[in-house]
Amino acid sequence: MKERHILISDFDGTMTKYDFYDLVCAEFPEIAGTYWHQYEEGKITHFEALRSIFAGIRADESRLLKIIEKMQIEPKLLACVADLHKSGWEITVASAGCDWYIKRLLKTAQVSINVYANPGEFYPDKGLLMRLPERSPFFSPDLGVNKVAVVRDALNRSNVVAFAGDGRPDLAPALLVPAKRRFAKSWLAQKLKEIGEDFQPFIQWSEVAQQLQKNKL
Repeated sequence: MKERHILISDFDGTMTKYDFYDLVCAEFPEIAGTYWHQYEEGKITHFEALRSIFAGIRADESRLLKIIEKMQIEPKLLACVADLHKSGWEITVASAGCDWYIKRLLKTAQVSINVYANPGEFYPDKGLLMRLPERSPFFSPDLGVNKVAVVRDALNRSNVVAFAGDGRPDLAPALLVPAKRRFAKSWLAQKLKEIGEDFQPFIQWSEVAQQLQKNKL
């Protein structure tokens, strides 16, 4: 029987090329307001910033579905997930974003994996209403999903845990795994360089899957 290996992955900007946040702010510039600046200044939480911005969206569902298509989910995701599963890897998405678009993109890609993200529903006249997952075992009042707790749970279940991410909420969980199984791009990669922490760079998520199988990390 193969030893259980676990990969914890961010979604926006990690499994996809673009973040939902960036795309909707570009499409609806009026919704951005000062929420993200307030978050960066420590006045509101990451979750509060995203919730307020997403709630400002006014569009029909078909328009929003076209936007999430523009996120460009990893084109080889189905094959990569299948290969990782065959190699004994369990895959979990841990995201501070909303499961409304995450689950839709995964379903379109015909991929079935664990997802921990903030629940939400979309209404044309109310926006994307994101809620805190208060009943989740990995609840965080600041992010919605406590990625550190997700990784620690994985470490309690396996000696081989990998993490892939790209943004601010990914720094703390990334530091919990060995550098050889720490995959980073964009902001996370730059921050790890600044603090002198090693990592495995990637551009597309398929590179993470390939390295985990090829190098038997």
